[in-house]
Amino acid sequence: MSRKILIVEDDSSTAAYLAKGLSEAGYSVESARDGRDGLFLASEGIFDLVIADRMLPGLDGLSMVSAIRAAGIATPVLVLSALAAVDDRVDGLKAGADDYLCKPFSFAELSARIEALVRRSDRAATEPTKTRLAVGDLEIDLLARHVTRAGRSIPLGAREFNLLEFLARHAGQVVTRTMMLEKIWNYHFDPGSNVVDVHIGRLRRKLEDGFPSPILHTVRGAGYRLAADPA
Repeated sequence: MSRKILIVEDDSSTAAYLAKGLSEAGYSVESARDGRDGLFLASEGIFDLVIADRMLPGLDGLSMVSAIRAAGIATPVLVLSALAAVDDRVDGLKAGADDYLCKPFSFAELSARIEALVRRSDRAATEPTKTRLAVGDLEIDLLARHVTRAGRSIPLGAREFNLLEFLARHAGQVVTRTMMLEKIWNYHFDPGSNVVDVHIGRLRRKLEDGFPSPILHTVRGAGYRLAADPA
């Protein structure tokens, strides 16, 4: 069965170009000319991917993406836009897009990004959803957003919990500041501040004060590592 892609693009020549190339690549393609129709079709939940322009009539692309996510629809969305500034790309990703490709674009690059998004979506669909994470004597309940260490409850703020969850999902690995800026703060550039180090410092105090051994380790010149052992 071929993959189904929804194209939401008001420029007829661009829409035709995309539809022709994707059809030739073996995808089943459906198109919408404005954001409202795109939202209606995407809400059916039958597509493997949505490709959306940002500047759409009726409902702009980012508002459409936000509405898709608000409806609980996890279909991958790739935004195509001539708005190429860093802030524009950040806004697109914050709205809920999974990828952002600037116009003009190479069809080969677009095709590669589509394959990566579909592959990631397939993997997420087949992997069992984890509701708990554990690193040594540290336990994280993802549903209740509750953290304990050696049975002792550790209250965390929303950002601290998100940061800890990200570190725990990469337990034993070095997590760089750049990785944390992108995942937790949605920065796809270095803001030139020590925001990561400040939050790590607060999180470390909560995780380690009153406990006999460290669990959040600094890897000098690289980043941080959440692990029960110091090595």
